[in-house]
Parts: sequence; structure tokens; C-alpha cells
Amino acid sequence: MSELHVVATIPVKPEAVDQVRPALTELVAATRAEEGCLAYDLFESAAAPGTFVTVERWTGQEALDAHMTTPHVAAAFAAAGGALDGEVAIHPLRPVE
Repeated sequence: MSELHVVATIPVKPEAVDQVRPALTELVAATRAEEGCLAYDLFESAAAPGTFVTVERWTGQEALDAHMTTPHVAAAFAAAGGALDGEVAIHPLRPVE
């Protein structure tokens, strides 16, 4: 089984950034404790402030699928609620060889 690399973008309305940031920080801590999570880092785009980006490494698709069903993912989406400024985009990545 090969590792799965994922990038997700989370666009947040400018007035809601300070509301959403703590929920995403909590998501990081809980996710890093998950079985199958090899790395999970949160950034805010310097080019597009208010767009949060996760850079993730998983043991495989099954681990990512399990992650998406956890209570902490549901809590983060609930906290973001009406604060999103577009769609959350999850990008599983394939190596270019």
C-alpha cells in the first residue's frame, strides 16, 4: 500500500477568519492522533488570506475515508458553517513520473 498525499483548500469569508481558525487548529490536533495519519499540517495562504490549506499524508485511501467520518471533521465543518467563501476542495494527489 502506498502513501496518499492530499491537499485541501478551505476558503473563509474575511470577517469569519478569526472564528474559524481555532476550529481548524483543533481539527489538526485531533487528526494527528488518528491511526493512518502520517502528517497533517495547516497553513493560511499568503497569496489569498482567509484561504486555509491542509497538507496531508495518509497510509492510504481507507485512512482518509475514515478521517472524513470522524466527529472532529464534522465539528470543523459545523464551525465553518456559513463562514465559507466557496467550496472546500479536497485534492488527493498522484505523483507525476
